[in-house]
Amino acid sequence: MVNEIVLDDTSIHVYKYEEDKEDELHKISIQFNVTSEEYHDITTLLYKGTFDVKVPERDLSFRASIQQYSTSFTNLYIKGQVGEFNLSLLEVRE
Repeated sequence: MVNEIVLDDTSIHVYKYEEDKEDELHKISIQFNVTSEEYHDITTLLYKGTFDVKVPERDLSFRASIQQYSTSFTNLYIKGQVGEFNLSLLEVRE
């Protein structure tokens, strides 16, 4: 099971990971928790939209863009909150 992905230089611990191919391109879907303390950094990262993706446990790396993104909370600035993030990334052709 995959427990970690890296977007650019940011390590994200995941609790759900799915990997697929779409038109010969890598596609991954992940779920992970974000605490109120991590919220600003993670959302700022995700606003970039396109990332260098690494999946160390699968020896996989590629450039990808967000295909789908959702969260269980819209405001995690309240201390002690934890939100569930869902993210799907699709490899971009270069």
